[in-house]
Amino acid sequence: MSTPSDPDRVLLRRVRRPGGGEPFDVLIRGGRVASMSDGGGRPGVDGTDAGVESVDADGAFLVPGLWDAHVHMQQWALLRERLDVSAAASAAHVLRLVADHLAGRAAGPGRHDRGPLNGFGFRDGLWPDRPTLAALDAVAGEVPVVLVSGDVHGAWVNGAGARLLGVTVGADGMVREGYWFEASRDYEEAPEALREQLVARAARAAAARGVTGIVDLELADNVAAWQGRIGAGVDQLRVRAGCYPDRLEQTVAAGLPTGAVVDGTAGLLTIGPLKIISDGALNTRTAHCRHAYPDGGHGVQEWSGEQMLDLVTRANGAGLATTIHAIGDRANTIALDVFAAAGVGGSIEHAQLIDAADVPRFAELGVTASVQPEHLLDDRDVADVYWSGRTMDAFPLASLAAAGVRIRFGSDAPVSPLDPWLAISAAVARTKDEREPWHPEQRIGAALALACAADGRTSVRVGDVADLVLVGADPFDTDPVRGLREMPVLATLLGGRFTHRDGI
Repeated sequence: MSTPSDPDRVLLRRVRRPGGGEPFDVLIRGGRVASMSDGGGRPGVDGTDAGVESVDADGAFLVPGLWDAHVHMQQWALLRERLDVSAAASAAHVLRLVADHLAGRAAGPGRHDRGPLNGFGFRDGLWPDRPTLAALDAVAGEVPVVLVSGDVHGAWVNGAGARLLGVTVGADGMVREGYWFEASRDYEEAPEALREQLVARAARAAAARGVTGIVDLELADNVAAWQGRIGAGVDQLRVRAGCYPDRLEQTVAAGLPTGAVVDGTAGLLTIGPLKIISDGALNTRTAHCRHAYPDGGHGVQEWSGEQMLDLVTRANGAGLATTIHAIGDRANTIALDVFAAAGVGGSIEHAQLIDAADVPRFAELGVTASVQPEHLLDDRDVADVYWSGRTMDAFPLASLAAAGVRIRFGSDAPVSPLDPWLAISAAVARTKDEREPWHPEQRIGAALALACAADGRTSVRVGDVADLVLVGADPFDTDPVRGLREMPVLATLLGGRFTHRDGI
């Protein structure tokens, strides 16, 4: 395994800054940006010197390394092994996809395989019909079927699938929220060797999109998992490993606060935050909201304010930061109240629907809004139905920025792809097709969006850790939809070490 601070030097020649300006050269030494020239002059080194790798970037644009602040890495990696039901427009459509897949399996070389069928991606919020246990049993029989929803907050299972998971389901065949999260922890969806192979592939794919770091919020022992992966050579990413309340005492006992470097990982693995899932999701109508959904419900509050205050206080005493999942406006208010009562800052994951009075509280309390802009495009139609009349408060990025709130971008992969350029585009354009932008008043500029996706870095400076990306188009001067979403990534460097090269 190579390390993020190789002793060899790299000279990046003829790079440009986003927004224009003359080409310049960048010298990387000891994993950091050692010097930068003006106008293409050599920054204190001759490119022919021994030990220097001279790379002609030919005018590529240099940006800081990108981060995904919210990933479920194993879930994302397993996606390619699952039946894709994301395009299903109805429960009947899903049943056809399942039936066709099982028919193909029966006719194929593994025709005697009656192992579980795992699927992913359905969003039933606007379906004209509803999932049922009986319908899935009718097409799958005794083959266990586990179809995970697109927001990862539930699964549609048949009888055999329920028995496999060890859960009891009703007539709809759905297992949701806490029951699903608990069941999914112990569900061995694929053999360990295959899972790790897929994670390694996903890490390489992330590097190919300019990603240099992730916050892994998988429901697992992420520290142990990444220690093993990095030891096995999966070294394309820096990882902040999060934990959940069920592992809080284990993390505290280890004496490792947030930000601590885990031994034996070449500095790539650090301790991330405690994560608390306080409410549900929009598509399942479980996000905790002030106003009722059309069916009369207000969503769910998985943890009370008092319970979360206890967790945040215990975590803070051990030096652990806390991030709270909150999607509905009522859940966001409760989360902010918890941080205020605890007297500490933290982060709110999603911050999807925010009462206007709560927007400035993020900045006042030192709470980061960790958002996933691609979700606003996936959820705009269902939000228009379930949050009718309130969508001006959904993903209020411009309002958060104007209030001085620290914003970080993520994907919540597999809910949306692990590709920060999609988040950047969604924040800038608030559309991804020919449709008009959704609440265009909440668009933000490309420079801010890039910084939100770069863990707050606004530019590349001398002395920076050399986590860098070279792209083939100016992010500040390209089509905000197609140009940003399809941004060509020519190279990614982690501590001066290439983790991806394509075209330079």
